[in-house]
Amino acid sequence: MASTSVSRVVPASPQQVWNLIGGFDALPDWLPYIPESTPLEGGRVRRLTNPDGEVITERLVDFNETEHHYSYAILEAPFPVTGYVSTLRVHTVPGRDDVAEVQWSGRFAPNGVSDTEAEDLFVGIYRDGLEALHKALSA
Repeated sequence: MASTSVSRVVPASPQQVWNLIGGFDALPDWLPYIPESTPLEGGRVRRLTNPDGEVITERLVDFNETEHHYSYAILEAPFPVTGYVSTLRVHTVPGRDDVAEVQWSGRFAPNGVSDTEAEDLFVGIYRDGLEALHKALSA
């Protein structure tokens, strides 16, 4: 099993960040790579579409409003991995109430690629996603 994690400090309070990213169907609100999200099964599953029209289907597997995190599993995606589970988490920054640290992590089994190739793919997705979040919160 391979894994990776990326963190980024963003210019908003943890609650403001969570208000933007905490909804399982909220990716289009801050992530340009996902312009469309359709909730299914009462919101426990989301069907995402990227700009190329590729579909990614994910199931919510854990959600904690109080601790500001959720985890999801990929059911269908054009990625060379299986058993993918990821967590998006908002942390407080000690002594600061005007910024938050956002951590996006995942574990998965590479399928047809090396651990390093799969890890690099998701490091890029997480890094670019958190950069887009930073830009959205800076606007």
